[in-house]
Amino acid sequence: MVSSLPEIQPTKKPNWLKVKFPSHENFFYVSNTLKKGRLNTICRSAKCPNVAECWSRKTAAFLILGETCTRGCAFCAVEKGFPSPPFPDEPEHVAEAVSLLGLRYAVITSVTRDDLSDGGASLFAATIRAIKERTPGVKVEALIPDFKGDENALEQVSRAQPDILNHNLETTERLYTQINRPRKNYNRSLDVLKKAKGMAAVTKSGLMVGLGEKKEEIIQSFSDLREVFCDLLTIGQYLQPSKTHAPVRKYYSPPEFEHLKRIALDFGFRDVESGPLVRSSYKAHKMYNSLQEKAKGIEKCAI
Repeated sequence: MVSSLPEIQPTKKPNWLKVKFPSHENFFYVSNTLKKGRLNTICRSAKCPNVAECWSRKTAAFLILGETCTRGCAFCAVEKGFPSPPFPDEPEHVAEAVSLLGLRYAVITSVTRDDLSDGGASLFAATIRAIKERTPGVKVEALIPDFKGDENALEQVSRAQPDILNHNLETTERLYTQINRPRKNYNRSLDVLKKAKGMAAVTKSGLMVGLGEKKEEIIQSFSDLREVFCDLLTIGQYLQPSKTHAPVRKYYSPPEFEHLKRIALDFGFRDVESGPLVRSSYKAHKMYNSLQEKAKGIEKCAI
């Protein structure tokens, strides 16, 4: 039914993964705005390759609840350990930065905070509300952790009415143990998305490829996500942050990402972004706008 995906030996990064050094004045404006507000971004904490492009466009994915994660996933560059208590005024600082940057679409994510009783859900909710109250009309995407499967925590975030609720599946079920996650957490993540959909959320998820997954496993993950009615999907290349992290097993070419996108769309996702440098929040506003345009098209056809 589908063609095979040939191996590309991961000896060095292919040319399509090279990015430009930041030089645009907007990049430095965003950097200074975040520094003045004492704010973190996943862009820098996770060593995102798109930081120069996104900040030059005055977009950023805000990282709340500190920079230290309580889990030790083998693919992630974010610092791991014992985090400090959250800053109670962080929601207002994020809302101010969104206003100063003139954003119309804001992505809010966090480290995983298993040390907190609600996993940080209350701060997520407060941040979403603060942004919407300070700058009416701004759309907010919440990229959340699994909150250890706590439905009450998920409800807190849902009640704040993010425009998109994002939770990454990350990789295929078999590879969960290789990224230092219990295999059962794969189904927990699917359950988070299922419950969020039951709360009337527009849901989104993301997959990394290049960790050693088989093509049929990727397709199974597409199927699993659609089983829980996930609306949007991002597919990107895994890049090893350091020698101590999980190694890259394969570099996928741009045509291969297009191939995966076509397969994913055939499963019924409402939109898919797939490419070597695609990340969860990369061009998130574009996916949201595409969703809105498709919805308008459906309304016109119904009239």
